[in-house]
Amino acid sequence: MDFNFILLFIDSIHLQFDIFGGGERQALGSDDPIVKGLILSMFAVTGFGILLNLFNSGVRKKMVDQVKLKRIMKETRSWQKERMAAMRAKDQAKIAELGKKSSYMNKMSMEMMQMNMRPMMITFVPLILIFYLVLPALFSYTVALSPIPLNVIPGDMFQLTCSAEHAAIEGDPCYGQENALYLWAWYFLSSIAFSGIIMRLTKTSMDLS
Repeated sequence: MDFNFILLFIDSIHLQFDIFGGGERQALGSDDPIVKGLILSMFAVTGFGILLNLFNSGVRKKMVDQVKLKRIMKETRSWQKERMAAMRAKDQAKIAELGKKSSYMNKMSMEMMQMNMRPMMITFVPLILIFYLVLPALFSYTVALSPIPLNVIPGDMFQLTCSAEHAAIEGDPCYGQENALYLWAWYFLSSIAFSGIIMRLTKTSMDLS
C-alpha cells in the first residue's frame, strides 16, 4: 500500500469543492486570472505544488518521529504478512499465535495513523487559504490540456478533465475545452508527480523498500 499517495489524496480531496464561492467544483478559478497563458499556468501551478509539498514535508519532519514511525510500520506489515501467509496455509496454530498480538497491533496501527494525521492539523488551514483565496485569483478554471479524458471514476464526484457534456455548454468553465484539466486537478497530479521525490529528499517517505 502506498501511504504517500493516500496522505496526498486526503490532503487534496477538498480541492474539488468551492467552499467560499458557494458554487460547484468547476468554479475554482478566475474569469480574468493574473497568470495568463496555458504554458505559464501549467508551470506556475506545478511550482505551487512543489512548494506546498516542501512545506508539508518540513512540518512532517518536525512533528513526526520518522524512526519510530518506520519501526511501527515495519512491525505491523511483518505481522500482517505472517498472518496472511498463515491463513492461506490454514495453519490454525500459527493463526492463534498471531491472533494474540491483534490488540497490540491495532494499537500500533492507531498510533501510526495519529502520527500521520497530526501534521495535517497544522497544514490544513494555511493550505485551504492558499487554495481558495490565492490560487483562484491567479489562475483560470482550467490550466492544462490532456490528450485523453482522465475521468476514470464513474460519476461527477471526482472529475479531473472537462467532459464532452460540459465542453458543449455555453457559459460553463469547460466550454470548448474538452479534456482540459481543472486547476485543482493539475495541482493534484503535479503534487503526486513530485511528492515521492520531495519525501525522499526530506527523508519523510513512508516507503520501507
